[in-house]
Amino acid sequence: MGFKCGIVGLPNVGKSTLFNALTQTAAAEAANYPFCTIEPNVGDVSVPDERLDTLARIGKSAQIVPTRLTFVDIAGLVRGASKGEGLGNQFLANIREVDAIAHVLRCFEDGDVTHVEGKIDPVADAETVETELMLADLESLEKRKLPLDKKAKGGDKDAKAAVELMEKVILVLADGKAARTANITDEEKLAFRMLQLLTGKPVLYVCNVEETAAGTGNAFSEEVAAMAKAQGAASVVISAKIEAEVSQLAADEQKEFLAEIGLTETGLNRMIRAGYGLLELITYFTVGPKEARAWTITAGTKAPKAAAVIHTDFEKGFIRSETIAYKDYVALNGEAGCKEAGKMRLEGKEYVVADGDVLHFRFAN
Repeated sequence: MGFKCGIVGLPNVGKSTLFNALTQTAAAEAANYPFCTIEPNVGDVSVPDERLDTLARIGKSAQIVPTRLTFVDIAGLVRGASKGEGLGNQFLANIREVDAIAHVLRCFEDGDVTHVEGKIDPVADAETVETELMLADLESLEKRKLPLDKKAKGGDKDAKAAVELMEKVILVLADGKAARTANITDEEKLAFRMLQLLTGKPVLYVCNVEETAAGTGNAFSEEVAAMAKAQGAASVVISAKIEAEVSQLAADEQKEFLAEIGLTETGLNRMIRAGYGLLELITYFTVGPKEARAWTITAGTKAPKAAAVIHTDFEKGFIRSETIAYKDYVALNGEAGCKEAGKMRLEGKEYVVADGDVLHFRFAN
């Protein structure tokens, strides 16, 4: 399934340059003025996973099919967006549709690239965007709560539960904190997600640094890392300019280029890993002579639901799952070796799929 990640931030922080690099397209115009990205550009990218290549080689698969994720480059936000300033209303509508937010922060000095706030302060930039999102969430909840109040007072249990949840989140927002920091119970999690709050989404802070700091970060990115840690969020360091250069190279040339500047992997890999962690996603594999394919599910998913990612019929008629751990598949050189060594397990409906599992589902038509 992958996930849908919205790239957000103030104008001129490098969002569109990063989007172009990540998707290897020129769909988003990277220009030195606000609102150059008006309609959200959408790009699907394959998720790199060395395990899939290894499995394909052992299984002699004719084709490799990685899982995919979607990046959405959303128009730059400015102060006052919650009141419709700039492209605020459009920005807020687009961001509601994503699963997670990659918040790009400018962590570099460059006199040739203007800053909408007139100074380089990534933590303040993050607070500007977060404040606008919190104000929008607060207004949205207060409007939605009004009609439910009457129903709750009339004894409607569902309305009462919804109002109690909204009031809990409203208190947090009014205190200047994001909705995701509210103390949500397990029973409330689904209802909370259904609220589609802007500040309820997981956040990954992307520190866009100058080329020389791509491997180590700088003072600005260190400030962001400290802020992220305090919030329980994640942060990564990327040089959008380097990513743009790397995206134009062939795979073997990419490794050589990255090695020359002291990097072992692209920023895309780091973003994906951090994004997966944010959304608690894992990967399982199917391997056969026709193809080796990666599938993405949420951690904690049981076998029938994991099978449904391939086809809903697999869940409906689920019987059991032939399961091999990735390390066993590699160590024993494939399915036959695992069967002989007793490393292929037959798992039932209650089995929780583990990251890296190689699965074959048995189901009734």
